[in-house]
Amino acid sequence: MGQNPGVDSTNIVSLPLAELTKRIKSGSLQPEAVLHAYIEKALEVNQKLNCGTDVLMESLKQLEDIESHRNGILYGVPVSLKENIGYKGYDSSCGVLCKLNEPALNDSVVVRVLKRQGAVPFIKTNIPQGLLNYECSNPIYGMTVNPHNLQKTCGGSSGGEGALIGGGGSILGLGTDIAGSIRIPASFCGICGFKPTFNRISLHGVNSCVKGIKSVPSSIGPMARDVESLALCMRALLSTDMFSLDPTIPPLPFNQQVYDSTEHLRIGYYDNDGYHQPSPSMSRALQETKKLLEQAGHTLVPFQPPRLFMAIHEYATKGILADGGTTLLRYLEEGPIDPCLQPQAITYSIPRFVKKILSIFLRPIVMSAHGLSYECNLWSQLCIFNQPGMVLLRVAFWFKNCCCSLCTAMCFYSSVTDMWEQHKNIEDYISEVIAEWRRLEMDVLLCPVLGPAYNFYYSGMLTSTVPHSTTVCLFYFLLKMLFAPVPDSGFYLFSGSLSYTVMYNLLNFPAGVVPVTTVTADDEAQMNRYRGNFADIWDKLFLKKQEAVQDSVGLPVAVQCVSLPWQDELCLRFMREVEKLSVRKKHTNTY
Repeated sequence: MGQNPGVDSTNIVSLPLAELTKRIKSGSLQPEAVLHAYIEKALEVNQKLNCGTDVLMESLKQLEDIESHRNGILYGVPVSLKENIGYKGYDSSCGVLCKLNEPALNDSVVVRVLKRQGAVPFIKTNIPQGLLNYECSNPIYGMTVNPHNLQKTCGGSSGGEGALIGGGGSILGLGTDIAGSIRIPASFCGICGFKPTFNRISLHGVNSCVKGIKSVPSSIGPMARDVESLALCMRALLSTDMFSLDPTIPPLPFNQQVYDSTEHLRIGYYDNDGYHQPSPSMSRALQETKKLLEQAGHTLVPFQPPRLFMAIHEYATKGILADGGTTLLRYLEEGPIDPCLQPQAITYSIPRFVKKILSIFLRPIVMSAHGLSYECNLWSQLCIFNQPGMVLLRVAFWFKNCCCSLCTAMCFYSSVTDMWEQHKNIEDYISEVIAEWRRLEMDVLLCPVLGPAYNFYYSGMLTSTVPHSTTVCLFYFLLKMLFAPVPDSGFYLFSGSLSYTVMYNLLNFPAGVVPVTTVTADDEAQMNRYRGNFADIWDKLFLKKQEAVQDSVGLPVAVQCVSLPWQDELCLRFMREVEKLSVRKKHTNTY
């Protein structure tokens, strides 16, 4: 194989990145051998998972000049790229037909930096149609499946990356994240993923169907098998190459001293955000990790994000859907709409005047429902919603918590003043969260991340940031609650499923996920008793969580690590600590 004819490709693709880079730089492995081994493995994984979109044949030509980058941090390392990341001569279609046959004229900044650091981009990976979806399927390349269970989704929108790396076909990749698009696939596929602070890494040359969103910024970040690989990638990207190619990026090199620190941390935590009840395995993963951290000498303090319902509905949802979804719809006009995207498309296609009428009628109900929240929660816990009149309270509470996004996001901004006001409110909210963080003297935060991997088509109906089929669901659930014999329409609300991830895009806090355990039979049994945060029949009806995650025994489960803006190295250092303790526990339990 290449200049290492006696080396088994299986041994090459099994090496950790730190060991691989060491061997390449020492000369015991040649870049040609490593690249051929990963192309071979990626093609094998792709046959099983359908995770790749293009093999970058230029990678073979790049090897001719690879020696000039021998001093690069990623010298000779094959790297995979999410399909929307620009690579000269290849489409960045975002899964929509109208963007086909529009190859990039130049490499994106991140690709140019990777090449200068000696890395060899060799494959592009699959995405959902339009990117704003948490399945991974489109009419061009089809559906990508989970490497741990072919009957499960890999997540999205960086799902192809998650599947390829989780399946062993790549050692390091780049994805993008606007509401969990790196972290959810990493969680579902059992790998590590990191969403840096927005504008820490250049997005120049990265494609999207909905550019210009400022309220909930997108970030580009690494995905890999372990935290050390994430840190190595960040170290390579945060170089003078990045800062010179894109002067809008603050010239902040990777702070190795912070990453290498071993000082004990003061860690905030929560295992339930009060919006979306985590699955049993999510809760167990959090509690077990908390215990490990305490045993290692770290201090854990309870933390709860303030005003979460307002943040999710008024700020995140309205920020992402400021145009009512019309921009995304324009990109869907020329071809079929993927089944995973159908619920969103239906909602976005409703005429604006209809949305406006609904908003006018619903707004008073939503606002008046704020005064009923305590009573509804009390009645819910007493389980007496079968009494006359209590159904109306539950309806009001549902309007308050689940339909706010309908009222605020459906009808666009009413004016530029309205948009500026929202931006100000978000700035004030960020300050509020940071003030609470500092009051508790926290260094970092530990919280759940969505998991385990969902069955097909359920991720595509997540609704906390993108209210899929909200109008249809609205009338369906009203009828269902008031008149029991209503046929099941097949539309389900997964309100809140993304609250654990989109929150940190809104706040612009760096966040990463680390796999720490797997689903047990006991977790699955407990899932049968899942009731939602209000423990009533309506939460069960809305969430349908049991169906989404059934048959999940053995699937990976992760936790999420968060830090304040621009403290990306501290977040990675915390992730490394979580990973170290989890691996040590697994090793101890094994022996």
